[in-house]
Amino acid sequence: MLSDFTITAFATLFVAIGPIDTAIVFGGLTAGVHRPERFRLAWQAVLIAGIVLLGFALFGNRLLEALRVSLDAFRVAGGILLLLQAIQMIFAHPSGLSSLTALERREALEPGDIAIFPLAFPVIAGPAGLTAVVLLMGQAAGDPVGSVIVLAAMLLCLLLTYFGMIFTDVLHRVLKATGSNVLARLAGVILATLAVQFIFDGIRGARLV
Repeated sequence: MLSDFTITAFATLFVAIGPIDTAIVFGGLTAGVHRPERFRLAWQAVLIAGIVLLGFALFGNRLLEALRVSLDAFRVAGGILLLLQAIQMIFAHPSGLSSLTALERREALEPGDIAIFPLAFPVIAGPAGLTAVVLLMGQAAGDPVGSVIVLAAMLLCLLLTYFGMIFTDVLHRVLKATGSNVLARLAGVILATLAVQFIFDGIRGARLV
């Protein structure tokens, strides 16, 4: 049913892109930056990440075909990656697929424009988000309505990410560290369930069982 697919698409992309996590990282990277400059960084990062995600959504499956990788194989591999991301989120571990290493964080704090790196990639359009959008477009299986649903869910998640970055100070005051960890754990459980389903679908499609 389209309603079920809509919920699945939005939930998967929301957790994979992580508007709240992105807002927290954005707040840390832009501490002391004037508000107009923060607005500029936020919309530029979301725009660039959106272009990257759209590219993967439209051409990701063709790339798999060019590499002679079946969609079922990618479902299993992508499901495993999303499951790893979910485990990191459940245990509130800071080294998820879309997080920054210590070296990347130091580079991000150096003078320069951070809209492309690290905000657009890997924070917003990270491995989890890119994997999720390709899997969902593959699940739509060329159906125009299903494809529009995925793209609309992606756009909505990007808008939520933008507003999360704009109101990062408010989120930080309301949620604090404990609230953020609770939400991350709940989202991790949802993502783990979806990831396992992707793995099951890949195994079933490959007729391994």
